[in-house]
Amino acid sequence: MGSILLNIIFGVHVLASLGLILLILLHAGRGGGISGLFSGMADTFDGSGIVEKNLDRITVVLGLVFAATTLTMFILL
Repeated sequence: MGSILLNIIFGVHVLASLGLILLILLHAGRGGGISGLFSGMADTFDGSGIVEKNLDRITVVLGLVFAATTLTMFILL
């Protein structure tokens, strides 16, 4: 049973890490980030502020999931 739980936690950990990499690359840097990527579409949605805010929230949640799975794997192993 412990092996199955550890495999599930490891899978969630890998998905969270890949998601974090993707979301961090989408964040605004000098080039504008996601707002520069979808500049025409972002104007339709009342600017890019809402998109960037949601991107920040999702990144924080994935960071917390990544930290929780890291600690859980440390405890279980």
